[in-house]
Amino acid sequence: MKQSRRKFTAKFKAMVAVEALKERESLSELATRFEIHPTQVSAWKREFLERAGKAFGEEPSKEEESVDVDNLFKQIGQLQVENDFLKKSCRIRIDQL
Repeated sequence: MKQSRRKFTAKFKAMVAVEALKERESLSELATRFEIHPTQVSAWKREFLERAGKAFGEEPSKEEESVDVDNLFKQIGQLQVENDFLKKSCRIRIDQL
């Protein structure tokens, strides 16, 4: 019989991560208490710590800079023209063979 994967809510994951951060119990004790694998406790703890800054409105990263949409459309148009030209020249050479 096939078992389906268990799905955990964000609230449950946060609760486990907070308990792991308290360090009152070992990872194996927490895993036994919450009926999950100790590696999963560590992963949720690490993920919780990585995303902790977002809880207080961290500044957006510079990677999300505004994109010049007009310039991108211009490049797309240029590439389409070049692609069409190459297709036509390729057909002409194939027809000559």
